[in-house]
Amino acid sequence: MFEELTGMNSGWSRISYNWRDSALYALAVGADENDLEYFYEKNMKAVPSFACVPFYSAVNTEPRIPYPWPVHYQAQEYLSCRLGRKVERGMHMAFQMEMKKPIDPVKGTFVYNTSIRKVYDRGEKGIVLEIDNPVYDESGMLICRNTSWNILRGLGAYSGEAFPRSDIVYPGREADTVMDSCISKTANALYRLTGDTNYSHIDPELSASRGQDRPFMQGLSSFGYACLLAVKALIPSQPERMKKMYVQMRSVAFPGTPVRLQIWKTAKGRAVFRYLDMNTGKAILDNCTFEWD
Repeated sequence: MFEELTGMNSGWSRISYNWRDSALYALAVGADENDLEYFYEKNMKAVPSFACVPFYSAVNTEPRIPYPWPVHYQAQEYLSCRLGRKVERGMHMAFQMEMKKPIDPVKGTFVYNTSIRKVYDRGEKGIVLEIDNPVYDESGMLICRNTSWNILRGLGAYSGEAFPRSDIVYPGREADTVMDSCISKTANALYRLTGDTNYSHIDPELSASRGQDRPFMQGLSSFGYACLLAVKALIPSQPERMKKMYVQMRSVAFPGTPVRLQIWKTAKGRAVFRYLDMNTGKAILDNCTFEWD
C-alpha cells in the first residue's frame, strides 16, 4: 500500500517575488546589521536557502492556497482514508538543497512541483517519504533541487526498503570555525510571512498540542539560519558559490534562543557542521554538510 504513494505530487505552482520578499527572507533567517547586502536592494544578493521557500509556501502562490499543503500532507490524508484512522502529519527528518544557478534577488519567479520519489521503512518508527522539489525560473532553467525526507510515525515494519544510514563523520578535533547568533524573539512570526504559515508556529494552543510549551521555529527556518551562517563563515559575500547543503533535523528551535554553528573543513570546497542550541547544548541540526566551488 505504501508504494502507492510513489509519484504522488502537488501539481505545478509558481511564486512571483521581488526584492522585498528576498529581504524579508534574509531578516527572517537571522540577517543582522552587518548583512546589508541581503536586505538592501542596492547591489543585493540572495541567501541561497531562499529557494527552499516553495516547499511549504502559501504566500504569493499560484494557484492560491490558504494554508501550506505539501505532498506529505496529501499522503497523510490519503493514508488516513485508506487505513480508516487518523495518521499524524509528518515531521522533517532531513533536507537537502542542491544549487544549479544563482537566485535573482531583486525579481523573479519560482516554478515548482513536489512529488514523492521513494518510500522507506523505518520499522516501528514509521515510514519515510523521500520528496523531490525541483525549483525552476520562469524560463525553465533549474535553480535548485530540494530533497526532503519526512517521517510518518506508526506506519512502518511492513518489510519495505530500509532507510539508509548516514555516512557523515566529524573530524576528531576542535571545530575550525564557530559562528554564534541568536534567534530573535519574533523570528517565528517573521519566517511565517515568507510562506510557511502553519498555525502551530504562532498559536500557543496548537504548539501545546504538538508537545511544546510555546510556539517553536519552522524546521526550514533552522535550515535558513544555518545556511546564512555557513555562507558568512565559508564564502562571505559570495552566496552564489554555494553548491549543496544537507542537514538532519534533531530538535526544535525556539524564538529568543542563542545558537552556534560549529564547522569543520574536510576537503577543498567541503565542510561538515552542527547547529546547536547554546542553552541546552543539543543539536538542532546534525550530520550536516556544506559544499561550494
